[in-house]
Amino acid sequence: MRRLLGLAFLFLAFSQTQLLAQGDEIAVKEVIVSLFDAMKTKNPEVLGSLFHEKAIMSTVISGEQGAQIGSNSVQDFINRIATTPAETILDERILDYQIKVDGQMAAAWTPYEFYVNDNFSHCGVNSFQLVKTESGWKIAYIIDTRRKEGCD
Repeated sequence: MRRLLGLAFLFLAFSQTQLLAQGDEIAVKEVIVSLFDAMKTKNPEVLGSLFHEKAIMSTVISGEQGAQIGSNSVQDFINRIATTPAETILDERILDYQIKVDGQMAAAWTPYEFYVNDNFSHCGVNSFQLVKTESGWKIAYIIDTRRKEGCD
């Protein structure tokens, strides 16, 4: 009987852990979805609320000498989005979400296609690092790739 109770307790503890992890994965995905929704609607307040105060943004720049890393501040990104003309629609379409969570840290790998006014611009992959704060999951780091070919 004690073994049965012990096994039941272990099963419940494992189930609880799995449910919490799934809840965190959903919450992380919601942050990423909110980022691209806010980008599309050009909402600087929502954009700013999704990032950790020390967040970093980078992009991989391919070159003949190998890859370089370009970066800009989150505030510059928000300003560029907020000042994009109203008639310009920025639509980053996420093709897949691969999310891993360990405690208060999460990583997400999101292949995407980017469109401006329904015209294909480029594709690539976003790599997100997020941290769980008192106010929820926040983006701490984004690095992406961008290319115009090999997007099938």
